[in-house]
Amino acid sequence: MVKNILGVIVGYIVMFVFVFITFGLAFMILGTEGSFKPGSYDVSGIWIVISIILGFIAAVLGGLVCTMISKNIKATMVLAAVVLVLGVAMAVPTLSDSGAADTQRAADVPMMEAMQKADQPSWLAFLNPILGAIGTMVGGRLRKPASPTAGAPAAPAG
Repeated sequence: MVKNILGVIVGYIVMFVFVFITFGLAFMILGTEGSFKPGSYDVSGIWIVISIILGFIAAVLGGLVCTMISKNIKATMVLAAVVLVLGVAMAVPTLSDSGAADTQRAADVPMMEAMQKADQPSWLAFLNPILGAIGTMVGGRLRKPASPTAGAPAAPAG
């Protein structure tokens, strides 16, 4: 039981750290103008594509780590459910107008301000947890289950 809980927690942490680092790098590479549509906080098309890819990779890694620690696909299913439920809960506020779209963006915005004011489409906010749950399960299935004969003495030949 402890391994299952630890697998879920560490898997989620791996996902968070991967997303934090890779999205930060993506923002540094694309810059403000590449990350947003001109003059606004609406994310650009390239940012949407990159975020979908990086989010899916993060989920696969989280699922893989969860299964490696727990040695149990059921723990990975729990992680996928956590990703889905938390993701949808965080997506619901995107259905209301945040007002960020009306805010004029300066040419150069610090990363923390960009993260706070970024305005992604609602469909993307709801797609991410679905892809996250799927990616988590894909990652969990990358780890081959332990062989039932692993560690057992070899049968005598002949």
